[in-house]
Amino acid sequence: MGWQTCSRQTRLADQGAAMRIDRLLVFLRFARTRSRARNLIEEGHIRHNGKRVQRSSDEIRVGDVLTLPLGSDVKIVEVLGLPERRGPPLMAKSHYRMLDRGAENAIATSHIDD
Repeated sequence: MGWQTCSRQTRLADQGAAMRIDRLLVFLRFARTRSRARNLIEEGHIRHNGKRVQRSSDEIRVGDVLTLPLGSDVKIVEVLGLPERRGPPLMAKSHYRMLDRGAENAIATSHIDD
């Protein structure tokens, strides 16, 4: 049984479960440590379903959308599953989906209508 099978089972099992956002950011490899994740949250740039995250203890569930400042870019991701640990990058990526503003089926437009 490979990690791909486990992650699918984890996604199905975690439908009602929740995880602290600081822990989730580390497990999904958006932050290297929980203290760095807390710093990102305290800076006030992370959004959870459109609302600013103010506490590192806020709970994230499957289906939630996170807006994250990463370097000079902003990433919008949908949480597909809650990982049990910080694993390899491919395993982490199997637990979220990037929502791209420039994609054909964009959820947010990248231009302003005049």
